Amino acid sequence: MKKWLCFFLMLISVCLFSAWDKYYKPRVLVFGKTAGFHHESIPKGIAAIQKLCAENNFDVNTTTDATYFNDDSLSKYASVIFLSTTGTLFNAIQRIAFERYIQAGGGYVGVHAACDAEYDWEWYHKLVGAYFLSHPPQQEAKLIIQNKSHPATKYLPNMWTRKDEWYNFKQLNKDVKVLITIDEKSYKGGANGDYHPMAWYHNYDGGRAFYTALGHTDESYNDSLFLKHLLGGIQYAIGKNKKLNYKKAVSEYPPPSVQ
Repeated sequence: MKKWLCFFLMLISVCLFSAWDKYYKPRVLVFGKTAGFHHESIPKGIAAIQKLCAENNFDVNTTTDATYFNDDSLSKYASVIFLSTTGTLFNAIQRIAFERYIQAGGGYVGVHAACDAEYDWEWYHKLVGAYFLSHPPQQEAKLIIQNKSHPATKYLPNMWTRKDEWYNFKQLNKDVKVLITIDEKSYKGGANGDYHPMAWYHNYDGGRAFYTALGHTDESYNDSLFLKHLLGGIQYAIGKNKKLNYKKAVSEYPPPSVQ
């Protein structure tokens, strides 16, 4: 009788797990705090991401509140999207909470000015992949797709011509895997030379990170190719995340007096 009961309970557990796995909806957090330059396209970006999530069976929340960066809040999300965030965003405790989230297996998506933030935090620099240096006026340029097998680029033409605000970078992380470069001969004001990355991804400190320099303009968030690019980046960052493992987190909180 006990054997049959154990078998029955195990069967129920398997069925419940399968059902949960089938109907699981990843949840993403869009973070839009700006302590420096504020991009007017952020509301357009939020609306576009909300629409993408609704169409692709994701749940989404938005915030500009850095106090939301704590273990309890972040553990709900498969990925966090930094949407043109600028300046110093976090205190010491909030930084550690975000480190722990990534170390637990969380995903990161950086859009456009996400690289124009946290200049004194080396961990974040390596996560996002570079720091903002400068940009010329908005203009049309040619993008070269370097990797067509990634979900963020598989829908794109080999040569993609579009108008945006084209960033120059400093301190590029050599460990990132470049998806898109820009042809500096196709526009004026490039400062990174013949190999000028514009979008990339990598595994970092236990999590997955994707960054795209595109997305300054309002028009970007009505551009079907850009939206496919962004969606693919979000999907990559989510990966197979269903539950974060905070046992893998190694960053420790400082004393409460340290802010």
